Amino acid sequence: MKLEINYKRLLIITLITFSLAANVFFAVQYTISQLELRDALRQIVAQDMNNKSLSFAKMFVDKFLLSSGTVNFEDRLALENAVREIKDPEIFKQWQIFTNSPDDHEAQLAAGKLFNLLFDRIKK
Repeated sequence: MKLEINYKRLLIITLITFSLAANVFFAVQYTISQLELRDALRQIVAQDMNNKSLSFAKMFVDKFLLSSGTVNFEDRLALENAVREIKDPEIFKQWQIFTNSPDDHEAQLAAGKLFNLLFDRIKK
C-alpha cells in the first residue's frame, strides 16, 4: 500500500510539472506572437503612410508641376484631402506654407521642402 501511494504522488507531481511546463511554453509563445503582431502592425502603418505619401506626391506632380496654367478648385481640394490623409502635422504645415506662398519663388522653395519631408518620411 505504501508503494501505491508513492506512485500516485509521483504521477500527480509529474502531471503538475508537465502542466506548469506547458503553461510556461504557451505563455512564451503567446508573448512572441504578440510582439510579432505589434511589429507587423507597425509595418502596415508605415506602408500605408508611404503609399499615401507617394500618392500625394504623384498627384502634386501631375496637378501642379506638369499642368499648364492655374490649378482648379477640385484639384486643389483633392490635393488638400490627400495631404490630410497622410496624417503628419509637419507635412500638413509645409503644405499650408506652400499654399500660402506669396510668390512663385516662395512656392518653389516650399514645394521643395514639402518633397524633402515626404521623401524623408518614406525612407523611415
